Amino acid sequence: MKTRSLFATLALTFAGAAFAAGDKHDHAHEHTPLHGGVVVEVKDMDYELVAKSTLIQLHLRDHGKPVGVSKAGAKLTLLTGADKQDVELKPAGDKLEATGSFKVGPGTKVVALVFNDGKPAGTVRFVLK
Repeated sequence: MKTRSLFATLALTFAGAAFAAGDKHDHAHEHTPLHGGVVVEVKDMDYELVAKSTLIQLHLRDHGKPVGVSKAGAKLTLLTGADKQDVELKPAGDKLEATGSFKVGPGTKVVALVFNDGKPAGTVRFVLK
């Protein structure tokens, strides 16, 4: 019994240390919205989603610096209550964008599959405020 307890304690200790070490990266950049949207960080990339009823934009920043999106794109799934809507974002200047009619509001959940040069670059989840 003591051996199992010792192993369990050691496992939790190492797991906690690994978790704490995994969170140590340079946070010299801000995670604040620069375009009035919601910001989520995934693997040192900041994704800012601006969602309005006629316009959806996704801004990408790497350590606070804008990322070129000329070869990028994204497929979004909007979940508002029981409604589901799929949206494709395409490059528009320094951001990814779509225009149309979108059901968005506080509590809307958004899953974004981001692509770069046709290859998956990441999955980002947002909850609109």
